[in-house]
Amino acid sequence: MGSIRVLWLLLPLAAAGFAQADDEAMIDLAWDSGCFNCHDLDKTLRGPAWRDVAKRYHDADEAVFERLVAKVRDGGRGNWGDEAMSANRRVPEEDIRTLVDWILRLEPSDP
Repeated sequence: MGSIRVLWLLLPLAAAGFAQADDEAMIDLAWDSGCFNCHDLDKTLRGPAWRDVAKRYHDADEAVFERLVAKVRDGGRGNWGDEAMSANRRVPEEDIRTLVDWILRLEPSDP
């Protein structure tokens, strides 16, 4: 992946004081998995901004985590408006779990 694309995506993380060592790897994984076709860290596209997801599920327990993994894998609609999330069955389950965990650990958006 190009260093400009990584830098562009990491700037909001660094500005928020959340630049962790694995952020670049997670962003690479999200790009490779096609997540950025519909999502962004800070703004709503077709799907919710990931910081908004982090805010909504900031105290998620294991059951909520598993439900989110299933939603990413199987797709669905209704949690964030009328736009449907397509299934992501081509993305390995372990990658989905890794990305959901990372998204939930992001610093949430402002209230």
